[in-house]
Amino acid sequence: MRIRLAIIGRPNVGKSTLFNRLAGRKLALVHDEPGVTRDRREIEATFGDLDLTLIDTAGLEEAQQGSLQARMRAGTEKAIGLADLSLFLIDARAGVTAQDEELAQMLRSAGRPVIVVANKTEGRGEEGAYEAYRLGLGDPVPISAEHGEGMADLYQAVISKLAESGIDHQIKEEAETLAWDDPRKPLRLAIVGRPNAGKSTLVNQLLGEDRVLTGPEAGITRDTISAEWRYVADDRDWPVKLFDTAGLRRRAKVQDKLEKLSVGDTLRAIRFAEVVALLIDATQPFEKQDLQIADLALKEGRALVIVANKWDLIDDKDEAARALREMAGRLLPQAPGAPVVLLSAKTGRGIDRFMPHVVKVYRDWNAQVRTSDLNTWLAAAVAKHPPPAVGGRRIKIRFIAQVNTRPPTFMAHCQRADYLPESYKRYLVGGIREAFGIDAVPVRLFLRKGDNPYVDKKR
Repeated sequence: MRIRLAIIGRPNVGKSTLFNRLAGRKLALVHDEPGVTRDRREIEATFGDLDLTLIDTAGLEEAQQGSLQARMRAGTEKAIGLADLSLFLIDARAGVTAQDEELAQMLRSAGRPVIVVANKTEGRGEEGAYEAYRLGLGDPVPISAEHGEGMADLYQAVISKLAESGIDHQIKEEAETLAWDDPRKPLRLAIVGRPNAGKSTLVNQLLGEDRVLTGPEAGITRDTISAEWRYVADDRDWPVKLFDTAGLRRRAKVQDKLEKLSVGDTLRAIRFAEVVALLIDATQPFEKQDLQIADLALKEGRALVIVANKWDLIDDKDEAARALREMAGRLLPQAPGAPVVLLSAKTGRGIDRFMPHVVKVYRDWNAQVRTSDLNTWLAAAVAKHPPPAVGGRRIKIRFIAQVNTRPPTFMAHCQRADYLPESYKRYLVGGIREAFGIDAVPVRLFLRKGDNPYVDKKR
């Protein structure tokens, strides 16, 4: 079994830095400002030969009931209950604080295995690690998460604690490459949009639990938070990896360094995803930023689903639905078949229509067309509307084949390819979409020049 390893501590002791160190890449946002991490973040990783599920958590601190900090604390307390083993981080330079002692008492009360980790011990910081003995949670492990010092000692401490607690653990295995339609392969779905569009509310509604923080405050989500889920359809049980992302504002408004890091994290989520669900506010649809986010996802070659959220606030739903779909077709000509889903993430109404559209565009994104069918279609398309003549000579398209999927990509062999107008390329792309039913995802068409066997021969 994978070991669920949670990293716990007060704000700004280096939890996200250690998370990134153990994950082997920079996933969690790291900044000098306390309280950067707000949601718990999970990632599968390996530590030595151990297979782990790493859990990064928000810093534990006292807060008033109902406040954002209180909701962050509740999420961290839940992570402690879910974890097989917790790493309790303290700042060795600052020494043990009253807040550390309070957290130690909470961890003892939880009755879960704990390892005390004294971080920031580079230089003279190691002396502060000895103060951790007074917490009564065993020998502290001195490390420097930033510089990678003490990782071997931490590994040995984890192995010993697992053996002491009788927890079975799984040794690292070689990852198996799965086909896109393998029932075990998760569908990677990123939820993106402007701030306060309801992304986290939609994720919680799909999961059926308060997995990520929500509230009236705009910009609560900072890190991209992933969550595993299963969508049961008529034909199969789909494993899904959901990514809740930070809201994307216009570039001119992004000045704060922390927000720039959040934006970069969201852009990585779009590139990593297979399907992107763009949440728009149904009361203010298709603002300029919505269109820019959609264009970004399509340029990255991702399958796109447009989700009009806050549908419960719309009075004349029939007229609004007609107007939304008309706007989608007019403002996003590069995605003429992208589905528009109308729902309310807050009430759950219409949520059942969301995933069938996601699955449909995912299948289109992986579509494969036989070469013989493509060339039969090409002959008919060229006969119906021949390419233009340039300089008195007709451009000839001789052959077409699919060269890639995800998104569907085609290569046409063409004489005088440089002279084929963009309008004719759009005609061919539109024909492919219509003929083979892949109108909901980006379709790419490249032209390859025909070789002239006499070009290098002397007359």
